Amino acid sequence: MLTLDKFEEAAEVVKKVVRPTNLIYSEYLSAQSGNKVYLKPENMQLTGAYKLRGAYYKISTLSEEERQKGLITASAGNHAQGVAYAARAYGAKAVIVMPTATPLIKVERTRSYGAEVVLYGDVYDEACDHALKLAEEHGYTFIHPFDDPVVATGQGTIAMEVFQDLPLVEYILVPIGGGGLAAGVSTLAKLLNPNIKVIGVEPEGAACMKASLEKDEVVTLPEINTIADGTAVKRPGEKIFPYIKENIDDIITVGDDEIIVAFLDMVENHKMVVENSGLLTVAALKHLDFKDKKVVSILSGGNMDVITMSQVVQNGLIARDRIFTISVLLPDKPGELVKVSEIIAREKGNVVRLEHNQFYSINRNAAVELIITLESFGTAHKNQIIKAVKDAGYKLKQVAGRL
Repeated sequence: MLTLDKFEEAAEVVKKVVRPTNLIYSEYLSAQSGNKVYLKPENMQLTGAYKLRGAYYKISTLSEEERQKGLITASAGNHAQGVAYAARAYGAKAVIVMPTATPLIKVERTRSYGAEVVLYGDVYDEACDHALKLAEEHGYTFIHPFDDPVVATGQGTIAMEVFQDLPLVEYILVPIGGGGLAAGVSTLAKLLNPNIKVIGVEPEGAACMKASLEKDEVVTLPEINTIADGTAVKRPGEKIFPYIKENIDDIITVGDDEIIVAFLDMVENHKMVVENSGLLTVAALKHLDFKDKKVVSILSGGNMDVITMSQVVQNGLIARDRIFTISVLLPDKPGELVKVSEIIAREKGNVVRLEHNQFYSINRNAAVELIITLESFGTAHKNQIIKAVKDAGYKLKQVAGRL
């Protein structure tokens, strides 16, 4: 049972390993959403995510015999690091099964805490099935990443800290994958203030909890597709589902494109790296149908490899019209390239890349293609540059989504 006594106990236990993640008021996000937005930066935890809370508390409740059998879990990365760190603290062996597509940084950091990593399956659910099989074969103690009330109790300690920092908080936004974090946070939040609203946020491509609530039973999605790998779960937890039904007031789903823009917002305005799943609550701020409320967005983690980060930044710049590509048709004669360059320079556009395609047309005198990738200040500036090129008499089209 997720009781106030157990939450208080968990809060004392996790103090041994968690870093203070005091709320950060966001002027930028407050202005964007029309609410008073505070961020709970769990991406700043020692293992880069909130998962250390639930893993450490769960392992603290095990008997010495259960720990010495060896611990095993399945995780897309954050719970893996939490279990690996906690296992090392208790002198126990840890085996972690991770999906094969898990970002390298999460794999390497899990290993750095002394855990044995097994890569298996395309998604979390397949990795979990394999972990359960290994647990049965070797007698390991299985630590579920979300479908365990004890783990959820540890995660819920976040809510206690939120109330300590902001006693009059009115809304808490919490990411949902399997549901452990949401179950813990929403249950404790309601115990502390029955009038508070807790909203879960899922990626559109893996909205298993929303589907389950609509069916009033736990369901398994046929497939999932999202860049939010930490919440890429086909089936939510059955044991924690009743707590979600009782305490989550609503669920918002956000698309990958919204997550990408949220990443850019956090990097530019708060100088923080937050992983895609951790950005769900930031992306959801634009979907809120109320104003002037005190809102806390939980940033659940910040474990992101550099390659993924660069891809997200690139796509975020495209989504914001900060980088765009145009195709200009011009006669193949001396001076035309210079003319186009001068137009762009006058409009303060910055050329990132040029491609000159002389084989666009059989009649080169009629037209060759100049593909230009540009940097601008945003949509208005982009449109200004495009208009200037068109006004000079050149035929032009935009090449969508290209760098």
